[in-house]
Amino acid sequence: MTQRRDRADVSTYVSGLVARAREGDARSVARLISLVEDASPLLREVSAGLVGHAGNAQVVGLTGSPGVGKSTSTAALVTALRAAGHRVGVLAVDPSSPFSGGALLGDRVRMQEHATDPGVYIRSMATRGHLGGLSWATPQAVRVLDAAGCDVVIVETVGVGQSEIDIAGQADTTLVLLAPGMGDGIQVAKAGILEVGDGYVVNKADRDGADQVVRDLRSMLALAGHAPTAWKPPIVKTVASKADGLDQVVELIEQHRDWLAGSGELERRRLRRARDEIEIIAVTALRERFGDLSGHAGLDRLAAEVLAGQTDPYRAADTVLETV
Repeated sequence: MTQRRDRADVSTYVSGLVARAREGDARSVARLISLVEDASPLLREVSAGLVGHAGNAQVVGLTGSPGVGKSTSTAALVTALRAAGHRVGVLAVDPSSPFSGGALLGDRVRMQEHATDPGVYIRSMATRGHLGGLSWATPQAVRVLDAAGCDVVIVETVGVGQSEIDIAGQADTTLVLLAPGMGDGIQVAKAGILEVGDGYVVNKADRDGADQVVRDLRSMLALAGHAPTAWKPPIVKTVASKADGLDQVVELIEQHRDWLAGSGELERRRLRRARDEIEIIAVTALRERFGDLSGHAGLDRLAAEVLAGQTDPYRAADTVLETV
């Protein structure tokens, strides 16, 4: 009876948080994201409570190498989106502190102009050692902001180069930021992020070399080729520090959303995203079970047999899987 009452209390608590978050209560949104980020025992209840309330927001990934002005561009883009009447959520995925495990840079400090706007929610999240530029908790955090009524959720990733391609798996629309003076076109291509962009933003366009970056981008995109019905990624020049060009970025985002919906690509991307999330949760659960077996005598015995040449690692792994 006590366990049933405890479960009922947990369900009531989580459903109350979700209800208040949907009404725009910032504290409830913050609490839900904290539960997600900390892998709380309530995580399953939170996930279940969000069912049916998400799926409306356009998720925009903002990525690029360090120094291109991602945080400044994000703040300026939020202003432009708010002017267009959108409610906006921002997840700024920062490197982790090696001491606390928390977000190290704290993008909220750099977006103080939006701190008092009830139509904007900004949250810094730590990667916690994840190498893809994103926190493992990002999909659920996006779902929280979506359920809380955000029309657009911006996910700004850590500038870690090639591994940032993970953003393409999490976003409906991925914007790649570049800037003059950050290296020649070949270096940009080698960064591994040109393949993931639905749009390219050349920031700091008032500096020498901006036009050359645009030409390099056009040349490389032309070499990549696109099917006649495929989306052709636009290139937009901005000066985020002066809010120049941000209206064109908003237009790009809206045009891409229309194309996604009309072509069926939006459903395909979201289906792939849901599938990947299920896989991650399942693999994580398996790893936890394997962790319980790590000190088991059977695993040591199998390792000794592999080392002695009595069996091979695949057969040993099959034996382990049979016990899970």
